This record gives sequence, structure tokens and C-alpha cells, in this order.
Amino acid sequence: MAWFVKFANIEEDTPSYHRRYDFFVSKFSSLCHNSHDDLETQRCLRVAGLKGIQGVVRKTVSDDLQVNIWDETHMEKIIPSLLFNMQGHCGSLTETPDSPQEEANPWSLAENCLRELMGRATFGNVRSVIRPVLKHLDNHELWEPNDFAVHTFKIIMYSIQAQYSYAVIQILMSHLDEKSRMDETERKKKKLRADAKVRTGIVNVLANIVSIAAGESIGPSVLEIFNSLLNHLRHSIDIRTTNETDLIDEKHFQDCVINTLGEFANNLPDFQKIEIMMFIMGKVPLPTDESQEADVLLQKILLKSLLKVGTKYRTVQMCQAFPSAFLQPLLQMSLASDPAVRLVVQQILHTLLDRHNYLPILTKVCVTGPLPDIKIEKCSRQDSMFFKKNGPDMLMHLFESVQLANNTAENFQAIYTTLSLICVEFGTDSDVLIELLRLIFAIQELPAKSTLLSSGQHCAMHILVAGFLYFLGHLTAIPTFCSHVDQVVKNRLESAHQLLPDDSFTFGLFNSLPETIDESVLFSSTVIAEALRSSGHTYDTTRLLTPYIPRRVGQVTVTRSISDLNSISVEVDSVNSSPGIPRRHPEEEITVESLKRMLAESPTAKRQAEDERRLRIIEEFRTAAFEDLVAKAEQQTVDLQNKLNEIFGKVPAAVDISSRPNSPHPNSRDEHRQTPLAPPVCNIKFPSHFIY
Repeated sequence: MAWFVKFANIEEDTPSYHRRYDFFVSKFSSLCHNSHDDLETQRCLRVAGLKGIQGVVRKTVSDDLQVNIWDETHMEKIIPSLLFNMQGHCGSLTETPDSPQEEANPWSLAENCLRELMGRATFGNVRSVIRPVLKHLDNHELWEPNDFAVHTFKIIMYSIQAQYSYAVIQILMSHLDEKSRMDETERKKKKLRADAKVRTGIVNVLANIVSIAAGESIGPSVLEIFNSLLNHLRHSIDIRTTNETDLIDEKHFQDCVINTLGEFANNLPDFQKIEIMMFIMGKVPLPTDESQEADVLLQKILLKSLLKVGTKYRTVQMCQAFPSAFLQPLLQMSLASDPAVRLVVQQILHTLLDRHNYLPILTKVCVTGPLPDIKIEKCSRQDSMFFKKNGPDMLMHLFESVQLANNTAENFQAIYTTLSLICVEFGTDSDVLIELLRLIFAIQELPAKSTLLSSGQHCAMHILVAGFLYFLGHLTAIPTFCSHVDQVVKNRLESAHQLLPDDSFTFGLFNSLPETIDESVLFSSTVIAEALRSSGHTYDTTRLLTPYIPRRVGQVTVTRSISDLNSISVEVDSVNSSPGIPRRHPEEEITVESLKRMLAESPTAKRQAEDERRLRIIEEFRTAAFEDLVAKAEQQTVDLQNKLNEIFGKVPAAVDISSRPNSPHPNSRDEHRQTPLAPPVCNIKFPSHFIY
């Protein structure tokens, strides 16, 4: 053996094309599997075989003109021999980028040889090495437990050239696809339980090595991997089995896939994390009246995957974290029929809204004692514009979500946390604060208006209102505000303790409302409006006293429409502003003579004509009598008014400008809403004279 090692280390000037190593590969591989009774003899023979394989690799792998050592027949002997010797040392595995220094043991020598082999592999040869590794792990059932599989692939990832590391991920994903595409005959022969555990082992390997390869993954390959993992989640959900153990294995597989998605996203830049979240959101089936159990389960699993990715993202600007294509379907999912799905949606909102790591201290409703120290930064212009655009829609969905009859304590707690985070992140904007207060007082009025919800749901709403106002009062530090909230809390402790949170984590869902609810146990919008007015800040408290009417973004309201009508500049000759009048396209007289005249006309002459016209108008106003000017203006006003009357006479008497329903959820109630109608346009009073 020593002579062969020396021969392998000799550098040759010219390759020998007739020399073949098939015999040596076979003999050295058999030595690697030696099972002599004497352990020392066994160790020596295995070390000799491994050194021989190492010599063959060094002799042939550096020159493509030599015998092709990457051939499948050679790799299927070399790779299992290396893994067989490494496998005996799996009890004390340590994965590092460096090779073991000691080569006296078979396992360390085998690991060094594998590292050297992978370090010399090109892109076209990666598959030749990885496929025998996968085959060895399959044949020896080393995916469960998968400690050795993880150890092996970490060695491969640390040894392979960085630009080829992503190829290993793709090969592993292809192997996972093969395991998931087992035909019916194989599925009958092999238990589903074993199949689920094998798939779990493969995904767990991906989760452990993906951080090494993620730095080299760019472009569409990222979406391909996520798409494949999401398809495996869907496949796992679609599997039908009544065996409780099999269901547990599939659940473990799903959790492992979700964890892998998070590990992969953790190593991506932020802009790709947003793309991944939008991609996952596009896979979530939107809630419908006929949603099946499988659809609900798929919604839950995919949203958990999205949440896992979201935990790896750090929000800087809200408009970047919540693009419209992502926010709108997410808000629709917040009104899903399943409370667990709605809870995950709120958790996603928490993760992306929380920029200052206040989420842990805002997860429990409190109405007594001091609150944790929270510092609010000034709301940026971008965030203020984001809330003006999307805030009404977010608050409307929260308002609808509160009213769903199957809400749990976790749902109410999550809604409270969402409101608190919105207050922290946007609270310095006075308009945001007023809108939040309007929403809260609308929630306080719901128990008195709705008879469809249970008594416990009504108590939960009152607890939600109390907790948020207590939090907001201490956040604004307005003495009158805080004293009013404290007084109402004190009154509730005396006569309506059901409307306050307790330590049972039930959020009052099992409480019964008092027989009568006195005004003293309810919060007053008038008192809070006066407190805000006297605080010295520029709060528009008149809006606080206006009832809250939920509306979607882009939905026109009466107030908005009237202001728009008053600011419209009516152009008499406009075709679009004259309904019922056929469109007439003005005929333009363009001839060769007119074009010649335009080209020949001097810019100086045109400017002189404009100056003469200006001087003539000035002279007229200087010399003409005032009565003549008034008469001329009145004649122009009469002509304009006649034209307007003619146009408005063809407009319908009333226009319904809010016909779009406010709520997308089929179970939401409209008993507290009224459809506002715009006043007839023809009744708007225009001035009788226009004098310029």
C-alpha cells in the first residue's frame, strides 16, 4: 500500500491514457469494508483501503484526460466506502469547515478523503457524488434519525466550491420530490409512517445546510425552492389517513418544512423576503362560503409559513413591508371563518408592525398599575401617507373581525395587540389617534346594537375597549384622559367587574353581562374629546364626536363627495361633464396653406399681437364706465347659468355613490350601517353673478 501512495504522489508531465484503475478501486473499496475479528487488524486494513482510494483520487481527479474517476461505476464504490467508515464515528459528530487533523482513524481519513473529493468536484460532477450519498442513506435507513445525514451534508457543503453549493440543495429537493411521488404500489408496500419520517429527515437536512448555501442563491432559484416546499406542504395536507400516529408524523413533517422556510428566508436580503411573503400569500386560498376543511388547513399551514418568514424580516418603512398586493389579501384572510386562521393573520401583522420590539409587553391587556416604559418616535411622512392610504381599510377589518361570533380569547387579545402596535408606530400622528379612538368607541357601542352575539362576546368587547383606552391614556400622559379612564375602571370594579380583564386568560368570554349597564361604567367620547382639546395638541376633536362608519379604501362617502363637488371646475364645453349629449369631435381645418402660414409666421409678430391684446384690455378697464363692465359680466353669467341648467337637467335626481358593500365577509351584519346618498347635484346653489 505504501508504494501505491508514493506512486500516487508522483507528478507526471504527460498523462498515461492506457492506465486503468478499475481493479484498484474495487480492491481498495473492499478493504474499506473489512470486518476482521481483531479490531486492530480491522482498523489497519480499513486505513489501508482508504489511503488507496485517496491515492486514486489524487492521481486521477486533477486531469480530465485521465480515466474518468467521476464515472457512476467508480463513485458507487468510493462514496459508500467513505460513508461506511464515517458512520462508525457518528456518536461524536462535530461539523466544522476544517478537516480533521488526525488521520490514524478510519473515520477521520474517510472524512478528509470526502472533503478532498468534493473540493475538486466541478458543477457537472456534483451529481455524481451526491446521488451515491443519497442512495447510501436510503439503503441503510439513515434518514431517521438523521444525525449522520446532517453531518455528511454539512461536510459536503463546507468542502464544495461556493458557486456550486446551491446545486446540492437542488439535488436534495429532487430527492424529496421522488419520495413524495411514490406510486400506489410502493405506498402499499411501504408504510405511510416510514415515508413521512423519511421526508421529514430530508427536510431537516435542508434546514441545517440551507444557511450555508443561501448566500449563493439568487434569482428565480429562490422562488423555485419555496414553491417546491409549499407544494410538499399541500401534498402532506391532502394525504388521507385515520391512523393517529401517521397524522402526528405528517404534522411533524409540516412543522419541519415551515422551519426550513424560515431558515432559508433568514439568509435572504429583505427585498427577497418581501417577495417570498407575497409569493406565499398568493398560494393561500381566500376564504369563501364553501371553504372545505382541507382549504382551511391549507390556509393555516401556509399562513404559518408566512409568519415564519415574517419573523426573519425587519421592518423599516411600512409601505415596503405592506405592499398593496400583499396587504389586501392578508386583510381578507383576517375575516376568515376559522378563528385559528384569523389568529395567525393577526400574528403576522404583529411581526411586521413591531419595529421597536414592544410586542412582548403588549400581549396582555392591563387596566391597573404602571405600564412598561414605551417611547414613541415621530411618525415619518412616508408612514403617515401609508396610514392615510391603508389605515381606514385596516381599521375596518379590525372592526369586522371583532364582531365575528366564534372569536376566542386569543383572537380578542391579538386584536388588542394590533391596535396597540398601530398606536405605538403611528401614534404621534393626531389623525391616526383620532381614528383609533373613533374605532374604539364604535366597538363600545356594538353590544348595545347587536343581539346576535353572546353575553361573553359583549364582555370581551368592553374589556378590549378598557384595555386599549388605559394603554392610550398612559401613552399620551394627558391627566384628564387618565383620570377619566381610572374612574370608569373604578366604577366597573364596584358594579361591573365582568367588564374588566382577569387572570383566567378567558378575556371575559365566559362572563355574563350585568342586568343594566350604567353610563358610569362606559367611557365617554365627550370627556375624552375635551381632554384632548385641553391638552394643547392639535387634535381635530370634532371628528371624534362623529360616528364611525367603516369603509374600504377607495369607497366614496357623502362627506368626501360633497367636498369634491364644491371644488370641481365645470368646463361648459366638456363632453364628459354632459351626460346624454352625443360626443362630437371638433373638426380641425388643417390644410397645406395653414401649415405654410404657421411655418412662415414670425414668433415676434405673435408676441406683438399678444401685447396689443393685453394693452387693449387694460385700456378698456381704465376708460369704460363701471355700469358697462357690470352689464357685460351679467350677460356672460346668464349664458353660463343657462348652459349649466341645461346640463343639470339631464342628470338623475339622486346618485347612489356608496352602493358598494362595506364588508367582504358574508357573516357580518349591516344593522348598524346606513347607506349614505349624495344630494342631487342640480340642487347645489351656484352664484348668480361671476364678475372678474
